[in-house]
Amino acid sequence: MKTDVEELTPTRVKLTVEVPFDELKPNLDKAYKEISQQVRIKGFRPGKVPAPLIDKYVGRGAVLQEAVNDALPGLYGRAVEESELFVLGQPEVEVTELEDGTQFAFTAEVDIRPKFEVPDYDGLEVVVDDAEVTDEQVEETLGNLRERFASLTTAERAVEEGDFATVDLVARIDGEEVEDASTSGYSYEVGSKSAVEGLDDALIGLAAGEEATFTGALTGGERAGEEAEITATVQSVKIKNLPDLDDEFAQLASEFDTIDELRDDVRTRLGRQVKAQQLSDARDKALEALLEKVDIPLPDAVVDEEVGRRNQQLEQQLQMAGMTKEDYLKDEEKSEEEFDTEVADAARLAVKGGFVLDQLAVQEELNVENEELSEYVVTQAMQMGVQPQQLAQYLTENNQLPAIVSEVLRSKALNLVVEHVTVKDESGNVIDVEAVQRELNGETADAETETAETETAETETETAETAETAEATDQAEETEQAEAETEETAEGAAEAAADESPAAEPESAQDKSS
Repeated sequence: MKTDVEELTPTRVKLTVEVPFDELKPNLDKAYKEISQQVRIKGFRPGKVPAPLIDKYVGRGAVLQEAVNDALPGLYGRAVEESELFVLGQPEVEVTELEDGTQFAFTAEVDIRPKFEVPDYDGLEVVVDDAEVTDEQVEETLGNLRERFASLTTAERAVEEGDFATVDLVARIDGEEVEDASTSGYSYEVGSKSAVEGLDDALIGLAAGEEATFTGALTGGERAGEEAEITATVQSVKIKNLPDLDDEFAQLASEFDTIDELRDDVRTRLGRQVKAQQLSDARDKALEALLEKVDIPLPDAVVDEEVGRRNQQLEQQLQMAGMTKEDYLKDEEKSEEEFDTEVADAARLAVKGGFVLDQLAVQEELNVENEELSEYVVTQAMQMGVQPQQLAQYLTENNQLPAIVSEVLRSKALNLVVEHVTVKDESGNVIDVEAVQRELNGETADAETETAETETAETETETAETAETAEATDQAEETEQAEAETEETAEGAAEAAADESPAAEPESAQDKSS
């Protein structure tokens, strides 16, 4: 097989592949066998029809077409591998020559990762925020905890801002009730502005049994966004009572005996959170600093795909939140054009970052071991709340392991960059990333065994969301067992999926011609 590579652009090539006809013999034999199973010719059982009769009644051309379609993916993959290309996406394939018994040739145009070298990253310096926990942050966290233990008592007076009013809401458009926008017994914090616009103003001053009617745009349901006449009837008025910040509250809300102990624990947890955030910021800024040293072209199709993925993700999130894109843009105070520009810029940066980390992994000869792949699957499964073996099976069946291997490789490459970067806080102090990482690992294990009843447990969740900065050391036996369960599934996957030049299968020649 002979392959010529023509560079159309720095990110797109055209492969011209010539194949001796003899190499198609296994595919021809397979084509005859499959067609023989399908045709019905008197005197011959299915699968036993001789090749000459298939040529006569079905046609040699149909056999050739079947053989070519079967051979194309493998031949294309060989051409990519021999040319040492890192291809992206599906190729555009065209059969250019098919002479029975003589020659077979085809072309394939495909996007590729640009060829470049990652420059030296020693000496890079990044600055992150100080790991400072203020008294205000501590008191705010305790205040949030007080809110969780607040109680409501009925008030014999009119509604005031900050009260909780139990209301019935009836929405009408053109005199007809909108059922999915009406409700009864709705407990609403007056002044929170978390419901239909105009409700807060309508409720203030109403006593139990009184009602008010106002006009507002519906926020959900089939008629979301339409103006409706809304009647709010107050059933009851309740006042929120916050517990005092004293030892009794500490014993109620936590495992501590005194408020001072609880306050110290909050400060410790917040300190761990800001340190974890420091490490996360250090990774992000280290990658940004490296990307500033690299100038490479990006395939438009890959960038467009990333833009589409981000827009789809936002659409799903907005749908789950019951918001429209117009609502989101209004909240963010952005125009459609500004939003599209930001998404496009972020997509280009993400694609570029992936290319740079992929190339760095190649240059540094990084590999993904089966144990690392298993550990990643276990960690993701724990965060998703599913069994590791279940997730591993899903990833395997849906051909997602190559993407997982790529993600692990990129993370290892970024870790390597961070190791060579000088990280300082805004005060000019050099941060020992490895030491902070070890500290967080040890404290995280202790923290996960503590009660989750306190508000400060929320800071653990936020710390867990920066999981790249803290490896889970708790539940070691469970993790070890889960890794053993996924080891068989992961066996060999890293080696197969981490191929530097994964070749997407081309469309069949028949599909292409149509």
